[in-house]
Amino acid sequence: MLIRLLRTHLSPYKKPISLLVLLQFLQTCATLYLPTLNAHIIDNGVVKGDTGYILSFGAVMIGISLAQVVCNTGAVYYGARTASAVGRDIRAAVFDRVQSFSAREVGHFGAPSLITRTTNDVQQVQMLTLMTFTLLASAPIMCVGGIILALGLDVPLSGVLLAVVPVLGVSVALIVRRLRPLFRTMQVRLDTVNRVLREQITGNRVIRAFVRDDYEKDRFRGANTELTKVSLGTGRMLALMFPIVMTVVNLSSIAVVWFGAHRIDSGGMQIGDLTAFLAYLMQIVMSVMMATFMFMMVPRAEVCAERIQEVLATDSSVVPPTAPVLELRRHGHLEIRGAGFRYPGAEEPVLKAIDLVARPGEVTAVIGSTGSGKSTLLGLVPRLFDATDGEVLVDGVDVATIEPKLLARTVGLVPQKPYLFAGTVATNLRYGNPDATDEELWHALEVAQAKGFVKALENGLDSPIAQGGTNVSGGQRQRLAIARTLVQRPEIYLFDDSFSALDYATDAALRAALAEETAEATVVIVAQRVSTIRDADRIVVLDEGRVVGTGRHHELMADNDTYREIVLSQLTEAEAA
Repeated sequence: MLIRLLRTHLSPYKKPISLLVLLQFLQTCATLYLPTLNAHIIDNGVVKGDTGYILSFGAVMIGISLAQVVCNTGAVYYGARTASAVGRDIRAAVFDRVQSFSAREVGHFGAPSLITRTTNDVQQVQMLTLMTFTLLASAPIMCVGGIILALGLDVPLSGVLLAVVPVLGVSVALIVRRLRPLFRTMQVRLDTVNRVLREQITGNRVIRAFVRDDYEKDRFRGANTELTKVSLGTGRMLALMFPIVMTVVNLSSIAVVWFGAHRIDSGGMQIGDLTAFLAYLMQIVMSVMMATFMFMMVPRAEVCAERIQEVLATDSSVVPPTAPVLELRRHGHLEIRGAGFRYPGAEEPVLKAIDLVARPGEVTAVIGSTGSGKSTLLGLVPRLFDATDGEVLVDGVDVATIEPKLLARTVGLVPQKPYLFAGTVATNLRYGNPDATDEELWHALEVAQAKGFVKALENGLDSPIAQGGTNVSGGQRQRLAIARTLVQRPEIYLFDDSFSALDYATDAALRAALAEETAEATVVIVAQRVSTIRDADRIVVLDEGRVVGTGRHHELMADNDTYREIVLSQLTEAEAA
């Protein structure tokens, strides 16, 4: 998965990667040549007392060192830029894919896990890419070149390398094998910590209301402890890596000095060659250590890449049309024919054979008990999820074939839980229409009965709104969400229990203003309050996902037991009449 992910996202950067590899090759060659020059200086300059030889070859060493520094700087520069670009591209790809998800896919992964995959997991892959460019690219050149040059200096002494390299490789492989499952568990534990923390921040008021602070502290402590245990286990395995490598390095250095001294004593080797051989041994071992450092990161990055690839490989259940309809002839006619919807793995469908017609200039209301499928029904129209059976038609065209932007302009949804974004009142209202003027914003606020409290704010339209709209009340959030949809001016308005947080007076004033504003549009209202929908042109009664009645208020009161039961649970017989 890791290789596939990197291959896909590194392909646009072939030129900088080629230049980076060239620079790494040149700087590694320079590094490998320096011990040979040092050996010449010792054998031909220091031993013989030739100062001119020392100075001339010393100048060459300085020049090569400067070239090495320049090449290494260039390699690190291009490596950092390319790794950052790859991280940016992967994050953008994950974000774009998540944005295409329907509520079904988001629920499958969970918001905390998607956040972790977009941030922490991508960061791990980006860090591995950076380390590969800056460290690993030069390691094989250093290792192979060091072995060749060491063999050129003294073949018998090079037998030490035959023992050192395999021992290091086997030691690292055994540790890496143990690290992979630990890193996978660590990422899952990190998801859990994010989920618990997110729940506690979002549900802070509920926690305080029920005085569950101690319980939530224990819950977070448990999740945090589980993550700590896995992290400590991973840390213990990583802590073994460098002591093992350094032990092998030091023992091999002792062996080289021991056997090298005998070679010098017998006249088979010069002092400078032994010095160069030790330098090459250190370079070979350093290249193995660099590879070791990379292998420490690979298991975690591989797990992260699998989690990222899992998101990228998941197709949305709401698929954009291949040949989209770009124009609608009629204006706001909504029809639902035999629509059904079943959540994946559910035993029973949420909606069963729903038939509904909503026409321009009319108000269609949907009412039913909790869990009857009202919100799910409305979600089918703007394609928050697609019907698993039947059709949803706008102006006679299946919504699954309409170009998404055209559908968004045609259908305006005020959700059951209105969400406001961090910014200002104006930026939130312009979410549906970026080109709306201030006059249009104030008009929408006036219709939504929100003009008064917005004017009372210190900066009016420029007053700040916190993330989620937490600095305004529930009723104010609902009215701002309604105003946002009014600014959009769609042809079909869908109100999903959007008046529940309003008092009766505000509710009545808002519905009266909406009736005038949306007189020529199609309006569909889902509501719990009978008073909100009793004057609708058509009322659709849902019960356990089925339509059990359609008509006006007085007709349903006379003929439909389900509707009558709902009404009498809120109103007296006289009020209902």
